[in-house]
Amino acid sequence: MLMVFSASAQARSPTPDQVVVAARSKPSDPVPLPRPRPPEIGQTDTAPSAPGGEAAPSASDQPPAPSPCRLALTDAVAIAPSIPPVKGPGACGGDDLVRLEAVVLPDKRRVAVKPAAILRCRMASAIAQWVREDVTPLAAGLGTTVSELDNFDSFECRGRNRVAGAKLSEHGRANALDVRGVRLANGRMLSLTDRNAPREVREKVMASVCSRFTTVLGPGSDGYHEDHIHLDLAERRNGYRICHWIIRDGTTEIATPLPPPRPQDAPPRELASREDVPPAQNTDAKQVEDVKVQPAAPPPALSLSPVPLARQPADVAKPVTPKPIVAKPDAHKSDTANSDEAGPAAKSSRRAKRAAREATAQPMQIVPDAKPANDKPSSARHAARRKTARAKARRGEPDLPRVLRKMFE
Repeated sequence: MLMVFSASAQARSPTPDQVVVAARSKPSDPVPLPRPRPPEIGQTDTAPSAPGGEAAPSASDQPPAPSPCRLALTDAVAIAPSIPPVKGPGACGGDDLVRLEAVVLPDKRRVAVKPAAILRCRMASAIAQWVREDVTPLAAGLGTTVSELDNFDSFECRGRNRVAGAKLSEHGRANALDVRGVRLANGRMLSLTDRNAPREVREKVMASVCSRFTTVLGPGSDGYHEDHIHLDLAERRNGYRICHWIIRDGTTEIATPLPPPRPQDAPPRELASREDVPPAQNTDAKQVEDVKVQPAAPPPALSLSPVPLARQPADVAKPVTPKPIVAKPDAHKSDTANSDEAGPAAKSSRRAKRAAREATAQPMQIVPDAKPANDKPSSARHAARRKTARAKARRGEPDLPRVLRKMFE
């Protein structure tokens, strides 16, 4: 027994270099729990439970706090209820949006915005201040008040000038408004781009919008804003601003003025024929009859020449009167010429006198302008003289080709 006790005692007291493995004495012993989390690390966020056992709403479900602009844009300034944020493709849309329905004037009257404009709160506040502080005194100077603001375009998710693939417009960010004009209380529509509108009024409007907005585009800017004014609050580097609006009057950039209309009591114009007009007044200009056209007198009867029409020239015929040929004795011949030399000279003289008599009795004949083939070339001075003679004869004779064409039509 002693030996057994000693062995059991040695087993219960192991040496330092021996490893003791702990084991459960019974299967029903509980599993030990892990140590608690240190307090300096912090605890996980857990949603507190509501009194009724329901989970409290998270912070993302709660509406965001109103912006300072939204707190300042009260019903005493404008009727502009807030709308949810818009998230479109790309950077289209925005936060803190309102629907500007009317601007409230200091005397509690309302200037309707038709149609209502969807804008960012900052842009809507700038429009309201512009109408209250600038447009209203301007209308008072005209002896009336403002009743309506014509909204041409506000929020629209598109590129600049509606060009496909262009940079996103400020309209796509709800940061721009297009204005065509304002309607006054007397029913008159004051269009900001009307050439006939008072120039002083339009200049005052341009000065007011250019001082309030960072971008102002009107007629003469880029061809897309000829019938409205673009206003926005785009932010640029170093506070750069754009104000491009050319004030045009009705007397500038107009077409060539037309001549005054013909009076009703003016006498009718008459068309004169070429035969009745003197040569100095016979021009190629055509007279247009706008009241009554008087028919020209029928052409006089003419006797046709026996020359065939196919051989007649294209220009006007002229009479040809040959000059008498007078034989001149040569100076080198002496007075002692014999009778053989005097005989041919006398014959040529008689022949020339006979030709002169026949020419005086010969009727008018049509001779073509073309020179005969056996004609010798003459100098330029002689050609000019013949051309002048033909022109004088042409002015004094009727236009035979024209008369013939009228007869056979």
